[in-house]
Amino acid sequence: MPLYYGYYLDPTYLLVLIGAVLSIIASARVNSTFNKYAGVRSMSGMTGAQTAEAILRSKGIHDVRVEHIRGNLTDHYDPSKKVVRLSDSVYNSTSVAAIGVAAHECGHVMQHHEGYAPLNIRTALVPAANIGSKAGIPIVILGLILGSNSVLINIGIWVFSLAVLFQIVTLPVEFDASRRALACIEQYGIVTSDERSKSAKVLKAAAYTYVAAAAASVLQLLRLVMLSGRRSN
Repeated sequence: MPLYYGYYLDPTYLLVLIGAVLSIIASARVNSTFNKYAGVRSMSGMTGAQTAEAILRSKGIHDVRVEHIRGNLTDHYDPSKKVVRLSDSVYNSTSVAAIGVAAHECGHVMQHHEGYAPLNIRTALVPAANIGSKAGIPIVILGLILGSNSVLINIGIWVFSLAVLFQIVTLPVEFDASRRALACIEQYGIVTSDERSKSAKVLKAAAYTYVAAAAASVLQLLRLVMLSGRRSN
């Protein structure tokens, strides 16, 4: 069977397509859910930045800064510099959506502060995952081009597996951060019980993007394994 048929026109592309569709649906859902609740102002009137500051102070964490970063939903916690960065749509917004996202990033701060094991594992995997996501598939393709070189193909699969492992480990980290966030914003009176449920919907939608990313990675890995087995036969 010629290479162009075996790789480029292979029916296992369906797995990649399924992963892509899942990611698109998840992305659309998080954007629509965030936009919906970005228009709902919290009764406390606290901004995302004020929420983050309040949670960190309440947890006795004083060595983490809260900064503004440009972009839409580019919010993240940088453990190396100990800074929570909140995007344009979160930093100065008083919406229940912004409060939920800001609190979620503080959830990561709490994880880091407590030495949460899954977060430590994910952090340790970052360099290997970056290599795996960039080099894994090209190595497999090179192995296929060079006459189905099983050594290269297997190396590529194992390298790509590191990126898949990172995506899987990310799931408990993100779910736990959201759990901590929702507990804090209600406990500290930042939102009402009704507002909490709306913030929860935003964080739940965001969680689906990580689930979709993990599923897409697993499907891609499955495809590579199937191609490898077909070449062996």
